[in-house]
Amino acid sequence: MPCPVLIADRSGTVRHANDHALALFPAAAPGLSLADCAAAWLADAHEQKAAADAPGANTVVSGYIAGRSYEAHPTVQADGEVVWWLVDDTDHRLAREALHIEQERTAFLAEASNALLSSLHLERCMDVTAQLAAEHLSAAALVIAPGSGCRLPVVTCVRGQEPVRDQWEIDPQEVPGLAEALQGFPPVPSRWIDPVTAPEWLIPAGFGEVGSIVVTPLPGHGVPAGALVLLRHSGEPAFSEEEEVFARLFAARSGAAMSAARMYAEQSSVSKVLMRELLPPVLHQIAGVEFAGGYRPSKDRERIGGDFYDVHPAGAEGEPSFAVLGDVSGKGLEAAVLTGKIRNTLHALLPMAGDHQRMLELLNGALLNSHHTRFATLVLVSAVREGGAVRLRVTSAGHPPALIVRADGSVEESASRGTLVGAFPRAPATTVCETLAPGDFCVLFTDGFTEAKGGPLDEEMYGDERFQEALSRCAGMPGEAVVEHVQMLASQWVGSGQHDDMAVMVIAAPKSHHLSMVGGHTKGRFTA
Repeated sequence: MPCPVLIADRSGTVRHANDHALALFPAAAPGLSLADCAAAWLADAHEQKAAADAPGANTVVSGYIAGRSYEAHPTVQADGEVVWWLVDDTDHRLAREALHIEQERTAFLAEASNALLSSLHLERCMDVTAQLAAEHLSAAALVIAPGSGCRLPVVTCVRGQEPVRDQWEIDPQEVPGLAEALQGFPPVPSRWIDPVTAPEWLIPAGFGEVGSIVVTPLPGHGVPAGALVLLRHSGEPAFSEEEEVFARLFAARSGAAMSAARMYAEQSSVSKVLMRELLPPVLHQIAGVEFAGGYRPSKDRERIGGDFYDVHPAGAEGEPSFAVLGDVSGKGLEAAVLTGKIRNTLHALLPMAGDHQRMLELLNGALLNSHHTRFATLVLVSAVREGGAVRLRVTSAGHPPALIVRADGSVEESASRGTLVGAFPRAPATTVCETLAPGDFCVLFTDGFTEAKGGPLDEEMYGDERFQEALSRCAGMPGEAVVEHVQMLASQWVGSGQHDDMAVMVIAAPKSHHLSMVGGHTKGRFTA
């Protein structure tokens, strides 16, 4: 396609203009000054080219003529005349500008995603959303989250300032589209919102007159995460349709991040509640019988697992307290959930704590009828203070035998044996009676101690013999000291290697005959 051609001499006088050039510059007649009949940017470029006195092609210049973009390609002739070839590059320039804008927006969305996903804290996600929107999309931004009643959490940010958090009692109906956005409905076009009608609470202090408003939802994972409000000053260009679409793309990322943060907070709260219920209790002296316990899950980053213990204080003076220590097959949260079921079932069976075999049969039936495919081993102990001694009734259900450590350091295995629960139609077990003299103690433990691998070669089991020798050296020590000692030895043995859950409980007959003034036990947390 022919292009406009304009020729001018060294002095800037037009020598020739073809028909296409005359269509751009109707006054460009030969003999007239280029400065009087052409665009100023072209006249300035010609003056510089003529002064350079350099024949051949020169640097391309560009500018606007009648609202369109042109490139001017100069060729300096031997006689000093300059031939200007004008090329309409409006479409190319628009394409380049659109590509540049798209690249900037893509980079911004990537930056926003990284910033939003770097935190699972809801309030920080709201802060980041408001600040990014105020810096890149508008002069000010408000992030409004769903709340209870008319009281809504709000983060406001003005460009160049820090975000401000607040709780507002507002009526979203005062802003067109805001109530719908908070419910997750599509946004209304910005042109439908009259800035003059904006309520005072929507406009940040000192912001001035509002020129245009965008309200867009923050979509979450199945539940709306809130709404984003963008504000521009009256002197700024109004939001275009493209900018509104881009704001929705940003809002989608922000809403996803806020929704993830809210779900994480809810799950964390639920986990904390469950954790409090699943963690073993802190044990103390009860009615003249000393109880102490310790627990270490298989993974240090977890707090719960498949080992557990509980102590249920006697309902009346002179009656035995009931203690249980168990090991559920498997590890982690799934095993911990089953331990919770077992503990709750045993708690419900406390009225028949005098009959260990009956409790085991009922527990076995409950586990067989559940959807769980796991089983458990248990050791049940009823303990009561009689004079200076402590009488025990011990029943093992497929569990390592309880160990009786005498004051002289000798170690005896309880003779109780039985079948694990939750695997077979019946769970028969034998109950034996033991007596703890002052200074004696009984140790209930899970096989995480004896089967722990480690030592000099990292592959040797700790074993029953080594465990009993360690307990023998604890003769005469308080129950809590015994627990701490065996836990320390186990930790040293396994080092940083893998191990099973480890739980230990010590039931001791104190050397002293002294009882506390409050029901024979010190203050502590017990399973009622």
